[in-house]
Amino acid sequence: MTVTTHGPLPTTPYDVIVIGAGVVGSAIARALAGYPSLRTAVVEAQDDVGQGSSKANTAILHTGFDAAPGSLEARLVREGSRQLAAYAAESGIPVELVGALLVAWDEEQHAALPRLAEKAERNGHKETRLIDRAELYEREPHLGPGALGALHVPGESIICSWTTTLAYATQAVRNGVDLHLNCRVEQVGQGLLATDRGELRTRWVINAAGLHADTLDRDLGHHDFTVTPRRGQLIVFDKFARPLVRHILLPVPTALGKGVLVAPTVYGNVLLGPTAEDLDDKRATQSTADGLASLREKGRRILPELLDEEVTAVYAGLRAATEYDDYRITAHPEQAYLTVGGIRSTGLTASLAIAEYVVGQLAVNGLELGPPRELEPVRMPNLGEAFPRPYQRPDLITADPEYGTLVCHCERVSRGEIRDALASTVPPGSLDGLRRRTRARAGRCQGFSCGAAVRQLFEEARG
Repeated sequence: MTVTTHGPLPTTPYDVIVIGAGVVGSAIARALAGYPSLRTAVVEAQDDVGQGSSKANTAILHTGFDAAPGSLEARLVREGSRQLAAYAAESGIPVELVGALLVAWDEEQHAALPRLAEKAERNGHKETRLIDRAELYEREPHLGPGALGALHVPGESIICSWTTTLAYATQAVRNGVDLHLNCRVEQVGQGLLATDRGELRTRWVINAAGLHADTLDRDLGHHDFTVTPRRGQLIVFDKFARPLVRHILLPVPTALGKGVLVAPTVYGNVLLGPTAEDLDDKRATQSTADGLASLREKGRRILPELLDEEVTAVYAGLRAATEYDDYRITAHPEQAYLTVGGIRSTGLTASLAIAEYVVGQLAVNGLELGPPRELEPVRMPNLGEAFPRPYQRPDLITADPEYGTLVCHCERVSRGEIRDALASTVPPGSLDGLRRRTRARAGRCQGFSCGAAVRQLFEEARG
């Protein structure tokens, strides 16, 4: 198992290098780990996996009911949704099947619901159905006044996106894939990557660089798409808000995206967001007063009582929007190069199917994969409120009292969980990485009470 964070890089050429350790890049690495004759690596500019768009999405496991019928995205989201649900159950990734309601707030939106139901059916989702105003308010009694009806999509779920990316990366590394963190690719050439830690040689390059996929594409002479960072700001409300909402509450979608939603999270909170702001700066992940005010205004209409609840956190992520309505997955066999671009918010749901598709593209374009093998399953720590956490398990605490010693009281995180995360296959490179593995410092006090103790454990493990 090899995870590097600094120092020189291997001089022996790889068969495949994946650029980007987000949820899609990590899923591709996991898929390639199933071919032991391949020497595979992942290079990531930041100090952890899932540090870009993957860490700041709405954490919804989509059905793909509203994807463009016949598109590659529709196919891969449909396949990936089933695959990820099964993988999550096997790997201990928390998923809650809560269903979604597309709420119509005016006559135009109400008239659009039958077309969305028809689109869902064309995408293979026959269980969606139109519900009237009375049933809508029976299902969501705290919904704001004025809604006319909704489309019920029972298959939509909420998931832990942090654990998903980490599970993929962990499984890849345990099965022989090298992970090079803090390794920024500065230029891509045929069979050669120039990074800020030195050069890497490879037979094939897979560009899964998210927001920067178009920049790397141009290094090899391709101008197939342009990534426009689309900022999504979100507000996280305290766990006391959780009884206010039973489903994922979606607006009728527009050309800019799925719009502002209200959704429960597997951690017991409630999300409001995201905004959809097209920007020029691929680093602009800060929240803004105008953006948060806009969210609160929309949230007041959807779920008025939500605005009376305490806000635990705000965050913003950038989605890799392009000028196209579909994924941009293109092989260039003459350069032994494959681009995985334009993967938007559905990338989490589609990740396993994208990986499978990419491996298939490598095979048909000349890469000898060799015989496949079954990967040993991984079992991830549970971060979800709907499933037993370590502090609730007397058997664990009896065997190891560290699981009964709480460090972060807001999120009920034990010393044992922090210890395990710091000693894991892909350990955190920062306190934020530790938070994504344990929920420590993610609660009401945002680390005010536990921050010093968590930092001490982190520094002791590193030092």
